[in-house]
Amino acid sequence: MLCSKGFQIDYQRDSQSPFIIFSGQKEHEDVAIRTAQDFIEQNVHSRITVDELASMLALGRRNLERRFKKATGNSIMEYIQRVKMEAVKKSLETSRLGVNEAMDRVGYSDPKAFRVIFKKVTGLSPLQYRNRYNREFV
Repeated sequence: MLCSKGFQIDYQRDSQSPFIIFSGQKEHEDVAIRTAQDFIEQNVHSRITVDELASMLALGRRNLERRFKKATGNSIMEYIQRVKMEAVKKSLETSRLGVNEAMDRVGYSDPKAFRVIFKKVTGLSPLQYRNRYNREFV
């Protein structure tokens, strides 16, 4: 299992979704957007709003959203979700935390919404993901 994860091979594979590692799209020249990305990544455990980011960067909300989408290819909320899902994936792979604990650590309070987003990103439920890729459970 460890080798299959490392080499992105899954003998029960329906898609490559569980292997995708979101690292953010930072190959752009927009310094303000890179600052927003860094803030999101460093505050993954917090609830971040678009208005908070706009205020922090002294930009209008619509201008920030337009520039963020142009620079990264994602809306701000999509980017925040992907960063949070990546943190949960890492937690489920490397710790003994339960799904609800991992979800709480990144600021999700609605288990149903969290599971829907997690499955959309990985193609697996959080429990299936943990059981398949956690080093202690494999």
